[in-house]
Amino acid sequence: MAGEKMSVQLAVVVVLSVLLTGATHAGPEMDPYKILGVTRTASQAEIKKVYKRLAKEWHPDKNKNPGAEDMFIKITKSYEILSNEDKRANYDRYGQTDDTQPYGGSRYGHRHDSFYFDESFFNFPFNSKNHRDFADSKYILHFNQYVNDVVPDSYKRPYLIKITSDWCFSCIHIEPVWKEVVQEMETLGVGIGVVDVGYERRLANHLGAHRTPSILGVINGKVTFFHYAVAKEHLRQFVEDLLPQRLVERVTDTNDLQFLNSWHELNKPHVLLFDQVPVVPLLYKLTAFAYKDYLQFGYVDQGLSETANLQKQFNINTYAPTMLVFKENTDNPADIIQAKGMKKQIIDEFMSNNKFLLVPRLVNQKLFDELCPVKQFHRRRKYCVLLITGDEETFSFGNQAFLSFASTNAREVVRFAYVYQRLQQPLCDILMQNKDSEQSPTQVVILERRNAAGKALFKPVTAWNGSEEDKQRLLEELQRLQKDPSILIHDAMLPELNNEFASMFVIRWIYASYDYLSEVIDDILHNNWREMMPLLSLIFSALFILFGTVVIQAFSGRPPKKNFVEVTELTDITYMSNLVKLRPGHMNIVLVLTDASKNILLSKFAKEVYSFTGSLTLHFSFLNIDKHSQWMNTLLEYAQDATQIDADEDDGGNHKMDYTGYVLALNGHKKYLCLFKPVYTGEDLEGKSSEDEGGTSGGRSRSSSRDDHPSRKSNRSRSISTLQIHHKLDRLGLWMERLMEGTLPRYYIPAWPGLDKITPSK
Repeated sequence: MAGEKMSVQLAVVVVLSVLLTGATHAGPEMDPYKILGVTRTASQAEIKKVYKRLAKEWHPDKNKNPGAEDMFIKITKSYEILSNEDKRANYDRYGQTDDTQPYGGSRYGHRHDSFYFDESFFNFPFNSKNHRDFADSKYILHFNQYVNDVVPDSYKRPYLIKITSDWCFSCIHIEPVWKEVVQEMETLGVGIGVVDVGYERRLANHLGAHRTPSILGVINGKVTFFHYAVAKEHLRQFVEDLLPQRLVERVTDTNDLQFLNSWHELNKPHVLLFDQVPVVPLLYKLTAFAYKDYLQFGYVDQGLSETANLQKQFNINTYAPTMLVFKENTDNPADIIQAKGMKKQIIDEFMSNNKFLLVPRLVNQKLFDELCPVKQFHRRRKYCVLLITGDEETFSFGNQAFLSFASTNAREVVRFAYVYQRLQQPLCDILMQNKDSEQSPTQVVILERRNAAGKALFKPVTAWNGSEEDKQRLLEELQRLQKDPSILIHDAMLPELNNEFASMFVIRWIYASYDYLSEVIDDILHNNWREMMPLLSLIFSALFILFGTVVIQAFSGRPPKKNFVEVTELTDITYMSNLVKLRPGHMNIVLVLTDASKNILLSKFAKEVYSFTGSLTLHFSFLNIDKHSQWMNTLLEYAQDATQIDADEDDGGNHKMDYTGYVLALNGHKKYLCLFKPVYTGEDLEGKSSEDEGGTSGGRSRSSSRDDHPSRKSNRSRSISTLQIHHKLDRLGLWMERLMEGTLPRYYIPAWPGLDKITPSK
């Protein structure tokens, strides 16, 4: 026995010696410096230049030499080593070209900076030309394919992607497990992808994969890396963890009614899966993710005593999984499927046939497009029978009668739906041809959509209260429609529907943010810094931009250096430079005054705009209306919206408008103006005028008041005229703030009045 033990030990030592010797001799065969033909002191620029030349020369598509493929692999591997400073230093020190990483002492089930492998080191197929797995070729991803196909599709199913490269010996170790997992996940509906770093380095960098091999998952456009031992159960759990947490609700005898009765609130059919396993099957979770926008999913564990009443109520067979779909009737399922081995294709067909309620509510444009599709020339006509109703209790009888009619008169070319008039008022006003704002009674409309722009043909059929006469009238119209589609005599452009579930977006966003934050914290705790770099870079960039914006605003908002306001007169000399040829983004703030009010208004104007003189895009001018009244009249005639406030001047029409105290913000480049109208905030014996920043009545109230009381034009009124003029610009500062915020209405004009309008009036 001792001799046999010695023989076994000696054999092991001999095998180890041979293998280690083979590994030692294998090193010189792969000298990246010799393959690329560069010295050990070559710079990165030199190495890159040589690599491009050799890769182009030895590419298998261009070089038909039998050894071109192997040479191209060596060139790529050599460049991969020498272009990475860490790998290059490792090779210079130890002569090691393998890109495996030293593994820590942790074993099965513990997290790691990268995953490790259960296979033995001695399974390396050294010196084998067949080390690459060509079965991966059908899963190879390219950058454009990933962006255009994979990312949008990841909102319906998760993707499992392997990052690999040529001459990656560690990649060979995971192949048996990878193949087995791919075979299983594909049958469940998981997307599979392979990225070869040697050919798609851009995509690898985009994904944040900086080592080979790597495995990652993509769901909802978000990338998550796999960090555990490459074992089948770990990868399966990884795919399951990618899915959102609240996809499937567990249903028992205590919450079954609450689950099924939520169909009205969610506007979705509800699916129940009965099975004897305690955990929700992965195939069911993947199905729930794929159809989450259409169906609500629940799971009943038949092994629990708390589900006995449910199983008895629906007569569930305990020997095979059973799937039920409930629509408006929660007592009886609308459809059922039962099989021991449910395949994805069967489940998909089952779900596709039950995506909608019998009479769903139109809650957004997407649902409207699917229920009432646009007419296609190569397809049969599709009609929508739409009930316009309300959500109050008084409408429940009519709504239930419409549901009963739809269930007994279902046809392939007709889809029944209803809409709440209160929530979709624009659509209902068009279909009911309302001329007033009062709500009309419930009504049934038949419509056919003609194009994606919103054009539709329709016909209001009958006011609906659910009576037998209403049902008979609707049935006769449907029979007529089948014979003569021209009975749809009205046409209109339908508006886009309001999204009634928009408020639920906030809740979904909170859930998604919570899941994402949990993953981020998990990555930070496990020191996954390399994969966290894109996120950290984004955070620091956002902070830098925010800090820079605050600093810029702090410096730009400082008081102006000048202790005065420079105001120039708008004349025929300054007209071109201060208005017509004003630089883009600049505005000229023009005060309208008279010779009599010039000194008073200019002083008040300077005080009100002084805090805005620090802006380099604002210029300040004044216009003497005594000289240029014709230009002012022509300008306001061009801006028709602005002149509505002054159109009704006077019953006699002979009163001349008083523009004193008006302020115009003129954008010479974009040809629009903003208008400030004077307001009096002091004690006015004749009443207060009103400011019009949005085009409402303003200056007319003052002039009308004076016309209605001519007796007050006395010495007393003349004594307060100076005070009134001074207070005309009281709210100019607030108007300037709104101007800077961009919230003032803009009155566009076709062109600025010509020079003949700016010349002084004779």
